[in-house]
Amino acid sequence: MTRNEQGALPTDIYLSYVSSLYQHRRTLVIGMLSHVVAFLIVFLKSSDSFYLACAAAIAIAWCLRNLDMNRFDHQDFSGANRAMIRSWENRYIVGGMGVTLTLGVACGYAVAVTREPFSELACVSVTLASMIALVGRNYGSERVVLLLSSSACVPIMIGLLTLRDPFMLVLAVLILPFILATWMMASNLRGVLYENALAAREIRTIAGQFDAALNHMTHGLFMLDGDGRIVVSNERACVLLELGDRAELKGRPIGEVLAGGARRMALDPKKSDTIVRQIDFLIEGKRSRALTSISDDVFLEFSANRREDGEIVLIFEDVTARVEAEHQILQMARFDALTGLPSRAYFAELARNAVADGAPDRHVGLLLIDVAEFKHVNDTRGHVIGDKLLQAIGERLEGLVKGTDAIAARLMGDEFVVFFPNGTNGADLEERIRAVHLCMCGNYAAGGFPFDVTMNAGFVIAKGGDFRLEDLQIKADLALSETKARGKGGCTAFESEMDARYRERQKLKSDLREALGAGALQVAYQPMFLPDGSRVACCEALARWTHPERGPVPPSVFIQLAEEMGLVTDVTRFVLRQACSDCLTWPAELSVSVNLSVLDLRTEIVDVVAEILEQTGLNPARLHLEVTESCLMDEPVKVQAVLQELRERGITIAIDDFGTGYSSLSYLDALPVDVIKIDRSFVRNIRKDSRRFKVLLGAVALARSLGLKVVIEGVETVDQLQLLSEHGCADLIQGFVFSAPMPGSAVAALCQKRARKRSAQTSRTLIA
Repeated sequence: MTRNEQGALPTDIYLSYVSSLYQHRRTLVIGMLSHVVAFLIVFLKSSDSFYLACAAAIAIAWCLRNLDMNRFDHQDFSGANRAMIRSWENRYIVGGMGVTLTLGVACGYAVAVTREPFSELACVSVTLASMIALVGRNYGSERVVLLLSSSACVPIMIGLLTLRDPFMLVLAVLILPFILATWMMASNLRGVLYENALAAREIRTIAGQFDAALNHMTHGLFMLDGDGRIVVSNERACVLLELGDRAELKGRPIGEVLAGGARRMALDPKKSDTIVRQIDFLIEGKRSRALTSISDDVFLEFSANRREDGEIVLIFEDVTARVEAEHQILQMARFDALTGLPSRAYFAELARNAVADGAPDRHVGLLLIDVAEFKHVNDTRGHVIGDKLLQAIGERLEGLVKGTDAIAARLMGDEFVVFFPNGTNGADLEERIRAVHLCMCGNYAAGGFPFDVTMNAGFVIAKGGDFRLEDLQIKADLALSETKARGKGGCTAFESEMDARYRERQKLKSDLREALGAGALQVAYQPMFLPDGSRVACCEALARWTHPERGPVPPSVFIQLAEEMGLVTDVTRFVLRQACSDCLTWPAELSVSVNLSVLDLRTEIVDVVAEILEQTGLNPARLHLEVTESCLMDEPVKVQAVLQELRERGITIAIDDFGTGYSSLSYLDALPVDVIKIDRSFVRNIRKDSRRFKVLLGAVALARSLGLKVVIEGVETVDQLQLLSEHGCADLIQGFVFSAPMPGSAVAALCQKRARKRSAQTSRTLIA
């Protein structure tokens, strides 16, 4: 028999065994009556009053035991310990032994004293019958069986031994195996029942755990038999479907239960029928899952699994949070978070659906809108105000298309798009497009600031049957680019020539990439002379590209293309390397100047310059690097650090196109600059435009006061040169008045020519 670590029965099973002793009281009544009647008969037969006393003792013992059993019934065992249970076991033993000992003594008395056959037979028969019943009633206590059987049999053995008959002696000894057999029978029965009790307890525990797990599930659950009747359900199912008491659901058809729940939830009949029909589809295996809307804000998802025995497990859960999350994700994917307008991808889907529903011969239009100078808003008011302005623009655009068939969206940044899917003819559609553009321009308020917003726009109109959204976007974007090129605030229609120019430009970009990769660019040099023209002091390196088919491509064209393609830094490296190599072939007093773009200053330009100087062996003092004022305005702190590091390496720094920016004076004193190059716009017509000349003189005076050298660009006539020389405006002159740009090989020849000319002039002076 399995016992716990202390060798004792578990308390709950021990209690159940002791409780079994106090049950089945009818057998006690029957036994008591049998004993009393038997003793009365023996008394009548033998006239021995001893048996009358035995009958009285049996009756009294039964009354006392009955009272004790009633006390047991009213005892609270909820907190019972082993000592308490054992005390009740002992009380039962005392009461039981009172009966069995009376029976045993009566038998011993009949055998040893009365010696009357009927008395002996009656007493022994009643006692042995009681011993047989003792196993069935008292198996729950090992001690009870052993003590009660011993108390009944030992007096009989004593009575037989007193006869001093060998045969009676043997008979007395044989009573011992009877006691042992009785004890073993009870022990075996108790062992079997103990194992069953453990199994039953385990089953109850598992059932309790299963029931707890079932009722603490976040999912609702029904287990149905083959006829669709509920076998098992849990509390969550009753809560989700408002089904009431779970105990009342067992055995009822699932359809009937669901219909009752629908009535309690006040669902309309149509929705109720839909739910029942979906569940039927699941049960029949026609679907694996079903999502059902119980109300506007509650969604349940059902799934079913059919077992091999024909039973069906129906599980469902509240997926409202998931549905709402999916809706939010879909909302985020489809709509712009800032303006609430459709996103690019969702706009494309809406546009394609709109075209699919219309006639192929109608006209469709696509309008692209760009906020002019929006970057200036972010720079001056901050991105928060900029976002508020975009929101205001989006609200106005949404209001313009509301109630119409037009579809508006935000593409990115400050770009918006409107698609018109149903135009009766091109002229009317163009009028609608231009009206939208006109309404989008004007006054806005954002973050407490007023804005007068100008919109650049480009549009394209096509037949519905020729709709290709990607093509329309490209064409509208070309028209928008044309608007920006012409000046802000326009609305330009796409023309076929724009596409040709676009393709030509793309082809030119491809050719430029190939030319740069093949090293097909060239470098020309424009000398910078002393004001008297006697000597060349420096040459500015200028990138040149001769296209194999188009011929020379202006730098203003291919440099802009390189910037758009992100290749301008590669152009700079090529020019810088070539210029340093060519400078080594020139006279030692001659320097070379190379232009840097704003993109160059964002790269590791210091390392690039140092590497090229090391590779070519050029003295850093012979290298000048030019930056424009626009470079100085972009990230001034970083630019200042880069220029300072270059200057510390012995490189001369110059500001190119000085005077064309709007912040020159505020940075001029702080930047590590050696030279300023005054833009050619200040030289043009200086003889007639005295105001322009005064500005030039002021710039020169400022540079002189800061200890900077001055180079004046774009000097083309002798008259301009003479005026500049008279006022001592320049340290160096650059322009066609002295020389046009030339190949690097011609620079050395020019320097030699100027040297010979100076030598000849010196000789004539000496002769004179």
